[in-house]
Amino acid sequence: MSLRKLIEGEKVYIHIGEDLNIRAKDIIAILDQESVSSSELFLEFLNRHQNKVINLSKKIFKSVIITSDYVYLSPIASGTLKKRSIQRNMQEFL
Repeated sequence: MSLRKLIEGEKVYIHIGEDLNIRAKDIIAILDQESVSSSELFLEFLNRHQNKVINLSKKIFKSVIITSDYVYLSPIASGTLKKRSIQRNMQEFL
């Protein structure tokens, strides 16, 4: 079974902070905090979707995870989320 089929088959979940796991296939984008904090376009996006923003960080967020339903502000760095995604995919594949 290919990695792509595992993701599409809803078997892969990624922990994004607090006690929240989301399906990998639902993730549209993962952005790092440095990129989004300096982007006027992203600030406008957040303002337009403020009713869908869920802040999982007790302090400053490290990444932003965008799904079709919500925008999550995560305390976990985008690089760590990427590594978790790859590790989960490999575990499911084996």
